[in-house]
Amino acid sequence: MGRVAPIMRLMSIEPETGPARADEERLNRELIELLNELRVALPGVQVLFAFLLIVPFQQRFLTITDLDRGLYFVAFIATTLSCVLLIAPTTYHTIRYEHSDKERLIRYGERMLIGGTIFLGAAIVAVAFLIGNILYGGVLAAVATAFLGAWLVWFWYGVPLTRKRNGRGAGGTRSG
Repeated sequence: MGRVAPIMRLMSIEPETGPARADEERLNRELIELLNELRVALPGVQVLFAFLLIVPFQQRFLTITDLDRGLYFVAFIATTLSCVLLIAPTTYHTIRYEHSDKERLIRYGERMLIGGTIFLGAAIVAVAFLIGNILYGGVLAAVATAFLGAWLVWFWYGVPLTRKRNGRGAGGTRSG
């Protein structure tokens, strides 16, 4: 605080300390972490969305099967929903910023991030199956996509939920 502390003493203003300050610092850290997580997820969704937007305008798209067309539509809708959910915390923050609603924003943002990644995972699996089905046929595409889907679910949700259930903190240590 350096030069600010003497001025605050002259004005009889004490810097905020104690539980209120610690809680505010925790909320600020959580908000920064949430924003960083959203920054990681959004570009991937945007690239997938852009790819899916141009596919129907390719000449070969007219020759795909009804199954492939259905897979495309599932991937497109899932990607759209993922975009909506991952952008939602920004709108919430813009509307509620003046109301000191930081804790609610963090909880809302976390739910939107998880929902957004669920739809992103569904889109990735649908696109993988679509491409695999067009290139190699149904059986190989189904096996590869099932493997990909299992890996996706395990690494995105299984690992963190297992660590949470086992009470593992950062660095593999037990918390609490």
